[in-house]
Amino acid sequence: MSAITTMIPEPADARLAKSALRELDAALDAEGPVRLRLSVQSLEVEVPRSALAALAQVLDSFAHGTGVTVLPVQAELTTQQAADTLNVSRPFLIGLLDSGQIDYRMVGTHRRVKTASLVRYMEEGDARRTAAADALAAETRGLGFA
Repeated sequence: MSAITTMIPEPADARLAKSALRELDAALDAEGPVRLRLSVQSLEVEVPRSALAALAQVLDSFAHGTGVTVLPVQAELTTQQAADTLNVSRPFLIGLLDSGQIDYRMVGTHRRVKTASLVRYMEEGDARRTAAADALAAETRGLGFA
């Protein structure tokens, strides 16, 4: 498997993912490792609960018709791949790199963006947006509009 794996569901995949997700929800509440039975050659595979949680997230995205991209934490991305992940332009991403908001390293004359740093930037952005929304809601309540 390559460093970056993108999977796009077909309509039939979305229906199957909805069904599988309902079944997995019950297993996520159980303790210990999980055993999955594969119909191919009647195999059983034991997987860590954390892997099952990741599978549930993939199935949830598929159930909504949305593809997913899997990135190992240690992977390094090109600036275009990182920009695509953030859904921003490459020049905008370069500005984030140059301002030190996202870590990167140089490989010759090319920048390589650390996946962990990209994820950290996205999580910090989510936290900033949540804090701003909470502050706005508090101000709205304080003004008597809610």
